[in-house]
Amino acid sequence: MFALLVLDVQVGLVHGPESMWRCTEMLETINTLMAQARRAGAPIFLARHIGPVGTPIGPGSPLTELAPELQLDGSEVVFEKHRPSAFAGTGLLDQFRAGGVSGVVIAGMKTQYCVDTTCRAARDMGLEAVLIADGHTCADTPQLRAEQIVAHHNATLAGAFCSVVPAHAWSFPVPAQAARTAVPAR
Repeated sequence: MFALLVLDVQVGLVHGPESMWRCTEMLETINTLMAQARRAGAPIFLARHIGPVGTPIGPGSPLTELAPELQLDGSEVVFEKHRPSAFAGTGLLDQFRAGGVSGVVIAGMKTQYCVDTTCRAARDMGLEAVLIADGHTCADTPQLRAEQIVAHHNATLAGAFCSVVPAHAWSFPVPAQAARTAVPAR
C-alpha cells in the first residue's frame, strides 16, 4: 500500500516572505492527490516542520500551522518533525509498517531541503518512493531560480532514490482486498 506524505505546507512557507515558485499550482496538485488517496483508501500524512524555541518557526508559532488552502477532512495524520527527513525522530516509519505501507508518495516544500532528504531516506528505509514532479516547490536562491532547483532535483532523484512522476500520471493503487470484493459494472 502507498501512503501520501505532504511535507511542510505550512503558513510560514506558503504565506511567508519568500515567494514560492508555482505555489498555487502545487497546492492544487496536493489537494487533488489527497482526494485521490482518500478514494483509494490510502493514508495521508502531513508533516509540520518545527524549529527551535525562540525561532520564527518554534513550537506554538502560527507559522507552523498547516496552510488553510489544504482541503483537509480530519482523516489525515498530522505530525511534527524537527529535521529535514520526515523519518528522523518521528516514528513515521513505525506507523507505516504498522499500517502495511510499503510505498510513499512525496509532495510539499521545500524541494532542496525536506523533499530531497525525505526521498533519499525513504528509499534507504526500504520504501518504494515516488516524488510527484509537479507537487513540490521552493523559492529562488542567490545561486538558482526555483524552477531550476525543482528541475535539478527531479532529474537527480529519479531512478536511484525514487520514481519521479507528474501528478496527472499517478494514481493510488486500490488495495487488493477492495479490488477482490468490488462488484463488476453491468
